[in-house]
Amino acid sequence: MHPKKIIIAVDGHSSCGKSTLSKQLAQILKYNYIDTGAMYRAVTLYALRNGLIENKVVYKAGLIAQLTSITITFQFNDQTQKSDTYLNGENIENEIRELTVSNNVSPVATIKEVRDAMVLLQQKMGKNKGIVMDGRDIGTVVFPEAELKLFMTASSTVRAQRRFDELTANGSSVTFDEILKNVEERDYIDSNRAESPLKQAEGALILDNSNTSREDQLKWVLAKVKAVINEN
Repeated sequence: MHPKKIIIAVDGHSSCGKSTLSKQLAQILKYNYIDTGAMYRAVTLYALRNGLIENKVVYKAGLIAQLTSITITFQFNDQTQKSDTYLNGENIENEIRELTVSNNVSPVATIKEVRDAMVLLQQKMGKNKGIVMDGRDIGTVVFPEAELKLFMTASSTVRAQRRFDELTANGSSVTFDEILKNVEERDYIDSNRAESPLKQAEGALILDNSNTSREDQLKWVLAKVKAVINEN
């Protein structure tokens, strides 16, 4: 008899390791992993490429009108052993992680029509369960019925340092102050937007990993997953 499959919803602040943890869980459990943040980043990249956003100001009507021209898919990369994000058939995984996209993604993600389109796509991806999905509104809006909900956070300076280390390791020339400013701005916008603001879902477990190793964090979460799966 196979263990029952569940939905694991992972919400939290930017750069607190949601996707790293979610990918680890998906790999161990043999679940599908969906990075919803990458979906909003893909829409942002489309907007930037098509002159629909400038200096964090979005031409909303134009973007909404072109939403039907945006197709976002995920494909497993055998080399990296991770899923890459594709925009209209093009692999954009590296480009969507750049600071230009990071600086513009929050205003795009506040647009109701963009969120509605992404939520529908996310719900379709998770209809058969056996999924780990991370983002800002997974436990509150996309899957309020998820069997396990996590809310991840860490101090803004810890998160900025992690993001700075990741970007500089990939060859980006950024400063720590730039990254910290971006992290704090995104926290404010994500938590105060009218559409699906970032907040702890009802029944979510808080995971503050400011001073926790990835190994200890994974052990703790796996114990919670096991408990949920074994519940009658």
